[in-house]
Amino acid sequence: MSLHVIDEANRCLQCKKPLCRQGCPVNTPIPEAISLLKENKIQAAGKLLFGNNPLSIVCAHVCPQENQCEGHCVLGKKGSPILFSEIERYISGYYIDLFDPLPSRKDKGKVAIIGSGPAGITIAFDLSSRGYDVTIFERYDKIGGVLRYGIPDFRLPKPILDRMSDMLRASGVTIRPNTSIGTNLTIEDLFRDAYRAVFMGTGVWKPRKLNLPGETLGHVHFAIDYLRNPEVYRLGNTVAVIGAGDVAMDAARTALRHGSQNVYVLYAKREQDVSAREVEVSYAKIDGATFLFNTEPIAFVDGGVIVADTIVEDQEGGRPIVRTVEGSQRLFSADSVIVSIGQGPRSVIVDSTPGIEVSDKGLVNVDDSGRTTHDGIFASGDVVTGARTVVEAVKVSRRVADAMDDYISTHFPTDAHLREKAPGEKKSEKHFTS
Repeated sequence: MSLHVIDEANRCLQCKKPLCRQGCPVNTPIPEAISLLKENKIQAAGKLLFGNNPLSIVCAHVCPQENQCEGHCVLGKKGSPILFSEIERYISGYYIDLFDPLPSRKDKGKVAIIGSGPAGITIAFDLSSRGYDVTIFERYDKIGGVLRYGIPDFRLPKPILDRMSDMLRASGVTIRPNTSIGTNLTIEDLFRDAYRAVFMGTGVWKPRKLNLPGETLGHVHFAIDYLRNPEVYRLGNTVAVIGAGDVAMDAARTALRHGSQNVYVLYAKREQDVSAREVEVSYAKIDGATFLFNTEPIAFVDGGVIVADTIVEDQEGGRPIVRTVEGSQRLFSADSVIVSIGQGPRSVIVDSTPGIEVSDKGLVNVDDSGRTTHDGIFASGDVVTGARTVVEAVKVSRRVADAMDDYISTHFPTDAHLREKAPGEKKSEKHFTS
């Protein structure tokens, strides 16, 4: 075990009212896990963390801990907080290598999960542990959704997701890759084939446009598309990234790692207005990205992008107002431009399924338990909230899994006799705790 992890575990005060736990959206049992680790019960610690959050190993890599568990640690008030992310990464990494569940009995009916991002994976583990016959329909060839195709490998190693795929299959989940629901197959086809309920966790994969002249030019790309498969792009030496969120930071750092020597982050507002995490901005600077604030794109041209200076004025009770400085337009020379100003959901499922209401932004309307306006269809994750953190998707999806279980139990009571345990049969282990 890394001495660093041991030292961090030994610093834990085992607070009676742990603020770290209160700061975690899924109420991770942090003191209990650390205590088990120190008692040389690492497998029990891993089981505890996985039972609370099946994406514990993922969250250890990508969560904004500085605003959550570590940001609430009492030691951080006068010094350095416990780096629980390092402890969690060690414990959970050990546990997933030994994960050996009892496969689902599959006697409570079929459930379809569309999309295998954080929400889909969470619900698949939960419902399979309750005895459902779960099938994941994944648009791409491997599971993970935004975890695999939107987060670079240097932030989240892809072997973790490959192991997660093995874990799902070991739990009895069927994974159907390269299958897009809403085109050849529809949700109505799923109901026809006896799926009791359908979960939509399709994420937000439609990049937002700037709607500027030249956006169709060959050297202009969208960040979410670039991050999905950066190896196929030839960006050149100089790259301009438009935007300053976490995805923009990922795009900038990825471009540097793939041979671009000069990467600039262009942002129309001020440095204090940046939406990316402070740590991600710091890493981007360390990796070599140069930030140009108060710089607004006006149009894309063959030689790069036309930009202008801006003045940002604070508006009381609202967003800062950005004003373009007249006469400041100039060419910013770049071999490639990456646009990163956010994403929205694709509408293919909604368009092919009457009865699913969406907001004016195209996000699926649901109640507090993830029920859509179509009977038997549930949704959570980014397709409902827009791009959020992994741990937030896990938090809501646990509640949605309960609602799906309740829905099926209520609407298909005649199947109750199928759920009786056969003589001598063991019950499947339930991974989640309340």
